[in-house]
Amino acid sequence: MSACVPTRAADSSRTKRIHRPHSPPPSRPRRFRIAGADVSASIAVFLIALPLSLGIALATGAPLQAGLVAAAVGGLVAGRLGGSALQVSGPAAGLTVVTADLIHRYGWRTTCAITVLAGLAQLGLGCLRVARTALAVSPAIVHGMLAGIGVTIAVAQLHIVLGGTPQSSVLANLRALPAQLAGLAPAAVSVSVLTLTLLLLWPRIPGRVGRLLRKVPAALVAVTGASAVAALTGLSVPKVDLPSWSSHALAGLPEGPVLGIAAAVLTTTLVCSVQSLLGAVAVDKMAAARPGLTARVGRSNLDRELLGQGAANIVSGTLGGLPVAGVAVRSSANVHAGAVSRNSTMLHGVLVVIAALLMVPVLEFIPLASLAALVMAVGIQMVSLHHIRTVTRHREVLVYAVTTLGVVALGVLEGVTLGIAVAVAVALHRLTRTRITHEHDEQEGVHHVHVRGQLTFLAVPRLSRALHLVPHGAHVVVELDGSFMDHAAFEALQDWQNTHTAQGGTVELTGRRAGITIAEPGETPATGTGTTHPADADAPPTAAGCRCRPWTPWRNHQCERPPSAPQSETSDAPQAPGTPGATTGAPDTPSPGAARADGPSGHELARGISAFQRHTAPLVRGELARLAREGQQPSQLFLTCADSRLVTSMITSSGPGDLFVVRNVGNLVPLPGEESGDDSVAAAIEYAVDVLKVRSITVCGHSGCGAMQALLNSDPGGVQTPLKRWLRHGLPSLERMADDGRPWARLAGRAPADAVEQLCLTNVVQQLEHLRAHESVARALHRRELELHGMYFHVGEAQAYLLTEASDAGVFDHVTGAEELRSPA
Repeated sequence: MSACVPTRAADSSRTKRIHRPHSPPPSRPRRFRIAGADVSASIAVFLIALPLSLGIALATGAPLQAGLVAAAVGGLVAGRLGGSALQVSGPAAGLTVVTADLIHRYGWRTTCAITVLAGLAQLGLGCLRVARTALAVSPAIVHGMLAGIGVTIAVAQLHIVLGGTPQSSVLANLRALPAQLAGLAPAAVSVSVLTLTLLLLWPRIPGRVGRLLRKVPAALVAVTGASAVAALTGLSVPKVDLPSWSSHALAGLPEGPVLGIAAAVLTTTLVCSVQSLLGAVAVDKMAAARPGLTARVGRSNLDRELLGQGAANIVSGTLGGLPVAGVAVRSSANVHAGAVSRNSTMLHGVLVVIAALLMVPVLEFIPLASLAALVMAVGIQMVSLHHIRTVTRHREVLVYAVTTLGVVALGVLEGVTLGIAVAVAVALHRLTRTRITHEHDEQEGVHHVHVRGQLTFLAVPRLSRALHLVPHGAHVVVELDGSFMDHAAFEALQDWQNTHTAQGGTVELTGRRAGITIAEPGETPATGTGTTHPADADAPPTAAGCRCRPWTPWRNHQCERPPSAPQSETSDAPQAPGTPGATTGAPDTPSPGAARADGPSGHELARGISAFQRHTAPLVRGELARLAREGQQPSQLFLTCADSRLVTSMITSSGPGDLFVVRNVGNLVPLPGEESGDDSVAAAIEYAVDVLKVRSITVCGHSGCGAMQALLNSDPGGVQTPLKRWLRHGLPSLERMADDGRPWARLAGRAPADAVEQLCLTNVVQQLEHLRAHESVARALHRRELELHGMYFHVGEAQAYLLTEASDAGVFDHVTGAEELRSPA
């Protein structure tokens, strides 16, 4: 033993490291390492950033070095201090119009000072932790602002593309365009056309060669190709002229009217901050699409991102650079190139510094027309058809159009202010757009007052007029089809109700969305705008007879009038199938005293269909039209019970076209065979596997299954009703549970509550075995093209359990997150 222990001299001159008890062991100093993925991603981003930075500087009228300074500072400062690890910052096309206007009004040195002040403002906003507030701006305003900036950039750069000089405003550029077209410069137009052609066609090269070539950024290929052609053919076109860094202008003291400088700082701060924060959110979405990346880099800290952008603007403005903001094109390239940390962003800034110092002779071969064409293409892409379709679908096209036209005609700050004003006006219009109608059903002698929309104090006069049309002593049904009622409207409605009932009338207040219960006069009514006190959950129906309770986000319950006399009560005791009152998997045994509608159900069906046509159909019509064109392509077959409490789309968060659903009493899968088989279920399985090519089949049982209850209490003799003949397919599950040689299926964390729940779990495992006996399923399983899953849904707990073990019995475990299914096949 002692031979294995190294000895030390007693008088060793080494300094002993004292390790305090109960403290973690000392860790070795971490070495700075850069992942290979970050190196390759930084090169890809650098190749995109270099020509774009020069082009944006050209478009603003700033010194061309200013674009390189902003790109380097954005990579190094914002990349190191910002809260989004993968977002790339630098000179942004969205700031082109703002910066060009500042340079035209105040000159370059004052523009740099404004950039510094905007950075200080961003630091203040970051310290106040108001970054999330910026995301409250309507997307229609943001997209409209970017579209207006894009139009302004494209119109201005078109003059350089044609060989001329842009004017100071969009309107001036449009007025000067005919004269510019009459005096074209063929050399500049040729270079511009070649740049745009390469920019358009490079990403569309087909085949394996195209996949390899597309790794080189299209912007770099377009500018390099145009520069090479211009140099080889000797075209006489203006080119990049980078003066010596010794003459580069830095920031100076701001000169100009105080109000004008303040407005300029506010505009720059607004545009930089909103664009950077929205870019950080977009980067999070892109990172979430790459498995495991979000866990490594984490979600963006928006307040820290605002601080990082502020620090970058202070440094960039001080060094004579353009304003800095998060840039969507470079950030997207960074994520898609495989970046895994902020090192890629910082390394791209280092590469920009190297290029600015060592590649000046190479950069001076680039024609200005080529950079103008590149920036013009970026401006055109800022007018996104996808954004236009989105705002049109959400009925915000007016806000988008006003913001775009305001930015084009007046400027960024003025256009955004107009957009905010229109957005507020539209919101107020929607809030006050309440339709109140009064109808009299002469046959039933009932007056209907229908309120559609939000019921606020602004609608109280119209509500009072409609309610006073109801004669004294009449029966009234007031239907509130909205999700909000303020205090003034509630008091007006309550006062009228008390008066009307005191005069001998009756009031029935229903709310498809509101979840409202009206009490007798003198009692306290329980009202809600989508919430109900838990104590009221099981309360009996009031005199008004409305038992609406919110239960899902869409709250599609209908209010029913309770019967005047209770119908026959049903015993809770289980009965044999085929006898009156027997429970099945589809209908639920009503509890004692449960109210049932005494009228025909056709009225409820018509109301539900009408509500769907009014509210839901406009939202899903586009998706359903696509499915109608393309046909159904579900990913899985979902076989479950016909119980009315199982809403498959709700518990699986699925939509139209996602699931191929088969429902029957007891979620049974009959074994194939002439006597025991069932062509209906077998045909559905064959169609789903062989025709639809589903990738998984899920058998889902549930708690309180009436079919399993009936199976436990079944009598082998007696009349063979259709229900008893169907339930014979569940007898193997009953035999499996009675077999002492097999372990029981169980729930993780607890034992089954009773024999019914044990049979429900066992039945899922047994029906999975029946599935494997079907030829189409066995063939797909053999080819590893199909997976089988077992699922149990506890209705009372609203909790799903998945079969996680492929043992003879199986364990059903909780589903708490986005965990991967494991097939028990």
